Amino acid sequence: MSAKIARALLSVSNKACIVEFAQALVAMGIELLSTGGTASSLRAAGVNVRDVSELTGFPEIMDGRVKTLHPKVHGGLLKRRGNLKHEAEATTNGIGEIDLLVVNLYPFEETVVKPGCTFADAIEQIDIGGPAMLRSAAKNSEFVTVVCDPGDYASVLVELRANSGNTLLATRMELAAKVFAMTSRYDAAICRYLEVEGQAGPPATFALHATLKQALRYGENSHQKDTALYALPSDEPCAANGRKASGKEMGYNNLMDMDAAFEVVKEFPRPAACIVKHRNPCGVAVADSLLAAYQAAYAGDPVSAFGGVLGLNGILDERIAEAMLAVKGFKLDAIVVLAIVPGALEILTTKKKWGKEVIVVETGGPTGADGILSLGKRAIWRDARTIPGGVLTQSCDRLTQEEEFANLKTVTKREPTAEEIEALKFAWVVCKHVKSNAIVLGRGNTIVGVGAGQMSRVDSVEISIKKAGDRARGAVLASDAFFPFPDGPEAAARAGVTAIIQPGGSQKDSETIAVCDKYGIAMAFTGIRHFRH
Repeated sequence: MSAKIARALLSVSNKACIVEFAQALVAMGIELLSTGGTASSLRAAGVNVRDVSELTGFPEIMDGRVKTLHPKVHGGLLKRRGNLKHEAEATTNGIGEIDLLVVNLYPFEETVVKPGCTFADAIEQIDIGGPAMLRSAAKNSEFVTVVCDPGDYASVLVELRANSGNTLLATRMELAAKVFAMTSRYDAAICRYLEVEGQAGPPATFALHATLKQALRYGENSHQKDTALYALPSDEPCAANGRKASGKEMGYNNLMDMDAAFEVVKEFPRPAACIVKHRNPCGVAVADSLLAAYQAAYAGDPVSAFGGVLGLNGILDERIAEAMLAVKGFKLDAIVVLAIVPGALEILTTKKKWGKEVIVVETGGPTGADGILSLGKRAIWRDARTIPGGVLTQSCDRLTQEEEFANLKTVTKREPTAEEIEALKFAWVVCKHVKSNAIVLGRGNTIVGVGAGQMSRVDSVEISIKKAGDRARGAVLASDAFFPFPDGPEAAARAGVTAIIQPGGSQKDSETIAVCDKYGIAMAFTGIRHFRH
């Protein structure tokens, strides 16, 4: 079923391409109605447009809060064409048909993530008339065409021109579905904001509405199909909202590992590199340059780095690209960076076969003078995981460095040296990104051994020591939770570890402290645990 468009109502917050779209509609002989700022923009461009207030006979009032909530608007959208009762009531009440509605909403989601956004700022960005009109038009998509995304302007014009000013039912149904998806997401964002602002503790409901960004190659395993990435609105740089610059089609595991790698490097204000395998960091380093950080991170565990995912909190340049390709037999599956220069991308994609396949994702984001990501205050997120029959949520594990070490306390006879303190703090921050039971060995600002995901903490210690080899001697150790027995520190002492950082709180803390004192190890308690399941 086709629907001839004779009259359109345009009222948009995002005015991208609206003038060109309106000009094309006028050229087809379509009458335009509009409101407030949209009407002003169209008139300024020479587009003939009629005010909605002229249609309704009622002015815009209350700072524009009330302008389209009127029977002559919603009747024109909801009237069923050919329905005798509707036709008679429309005639009696002077209601004319509106065949095309073009509306997008106040930028609520974009507003609430801005630094300094107040409650009053947020409330003013809750659109009322827009969603009401969109829902009316979408409900009546048998007859009315509704457009809520500027990205659809071009295809709608193509269809109108190809069908003598008509749209097809399939198109109208598709556009209507898009409206309800958009308004659902919009309402979910408002619900999320108001529940967080209005009460302490977990919100009464957990509203989450993400938009399909792309289908993925497959899930964790090749038989797990229908895998996709759904993006949430965020101004904070992250792998999920990044732009793929090159490489093969992405899979579920690629995204999981890119997220893990980039979340680690976001912790540091200096040049940082992280190589991840199966969501666990296997090499992490902070240095004076991004190249030095990458080289140190790779050296942390070259064996595990093969086929891994690299995260950088800055710009990948030609020198780093050359360093990646210089190691014989080495390859990466994916790279997530703030940005990549064209020359580096050319090097990666032309000099070795694996370079054509490696996924490169740019996150973008604010930088300091050194080109390193400068985040400031982190966005407020809730971590959510599904289990059969339910969803688990929690606030994200995002303490600042000041919060992490506010209660740092030495509990052994020997105080850690200044160099050990720096290394302990670095290892501790990395440790919270490692699967529990987590043990991290570090030297300076480089990780040399990681033990992850073991059922026994002492096993994680032994694995980290094995990974570090001779580099364990003189290293420091971070543990994401307390040692239930002194066997872990005992093994670390035998390997030559000089200092330990851990939460403390075990019934056997005194035994662990005694072991450290026996070997001259300095140990500090944080009072904070970082389990990661």
